[in-house]
Amino acid sequence: MRHLWRQTRSFPPAVRLLMANQFAINLAFYMLMPYLAAHLSGSLGLAAWAVGLVLGVRNFSQQGMFLIGGTIADRLGYKAPIMAGCLLRTVGFGLLGWVDNLPALIAASAATGFAGALFNPAVRAYLAAEAGERRVDAFATFNVYYQAGMLLGPLVGLALLAADFRLVCTAAAAIFAALTLLQWRALPARSGSTAGAGAAPEGVLAQWRMVVANRPFLLFAIAMIGSYVLTFQVYLALPLEASDALGGHGTAVTSGLFVISAAITVLGQLRLTGWAKRHWSPGKAMVRGLAAMGVAFLPLALTPPGATAVLAGLAMAVTLLSLGSAVVYPFEMDTVVTLCGDRLVATHYGLYNTISGLGITVGNLATGALWDLAERPDARWLVWCALTATGLACAASVAALARTGRLKAREPHPALL
Repeated sequence: MRHLWRQTRSFPPAVRLLMANQFAINLAFYMLMPYLAAHLSGSLGLAAWAVGLVLGVRNFSQQGMFLIGGTIADRLGYKAPIMAGCLLRTVGFGLLGWVDNLPALIAASAATGFAGALFNPAVRAYLAAEAGERRVDAFATFNVYYQAGMLLGPLVGLALLAADFRLVCTAAAAIFAALTLLQWRALPARSGSTAGAGAAPEGVLAQWRMVVANRPFLLFAIAMIGSYVLTFQVYLALPLEASDALGGHGTAVTSGLFVISAAITVLGQLRLTGWAKRHWSPGKAMVRGLAAMGVAFLPLALTPPGATAVLAGLAMAVTLLSLGSAVVYPFEMDTVVTLCGDRLVATHYGLYNTISGLGITVGNLATGALWDLAERPDARWLVWCALTATGLACAASVAALARTGRLKAREPHPALL
């Protein structure tokens, strides 16, 4: 913890505030979201399709709107969308606890989703701008706070849930209200990255055309889709395996997997990043981290039947997956900034997140279909081998981009000269 404290204090005040901000955002979000489906179906008695609709609207309004949020940040500055996102989450989370009709629940869910689309690209672009040459270290430290919020949020939510779900929502909304006030009072205004060398593109469509024309960035975003599909298996394939192999204990095991994943990042992120910086180039760090994420699923392919063996395989899988992800993340975030040449950074992050979100959707459909195809336990190795192949293909794609020089800083766009 002392290392984390020293590292945090070494950054400018705005960066420190953004890190604390992200911890509180994840704390409040994960206080509520893991328990929302049970509230909708149990306390409110909504049908399964209605629960799916409410949750789906939240996901779509975030993943589908990241590009909009990034564009707003680059055109209006980073502070405004961060504040607006926190304010929207205040309203949305408050409503989720106090309304009981479907239209109002859908509106609240859409507000919470769009809030994420507003502040996520802006926070990352602001962090990159303020950290300067220390972007990798800044994103590594940022990820520790991010994961710490994910780790503590469900525990705090569970404690409050013993009283009332409305208390969970009210507490989460209060955190976002406090964050809104804190950003207004303490976060310095920061212009979006349309300013700088050369004139900014005129109009939103011109801005989007410039981002889409950045071929190395698009190739990198597509190459990295597999990493997000693999990371999401903590929510899909690993819980399914836990449930199938361990029956009623599957839920407890799944919770344990989340704790292991977050704890590894909180405890090991800074040391892993420091070691990787000393021994590898950014490209090699990402390639090796991605390969580790793919190999993480091999133990499950080789695991013999039996609850103890499956439990050990799951623990090994989530450990390797978390270690690989921790290595990749700071270099990945830094590479996005490198490839956009410090121009329209939030818009690039917005499109990057949208591409990743679409990839997760397609990847989950494919993983689910393969899971159903390999219904017999002795055929489950097909799923794990497919996921391993995904990670290795992702690593090979990034290696090819690095080898051909496509992960280096881009030349200025002709329109900006």
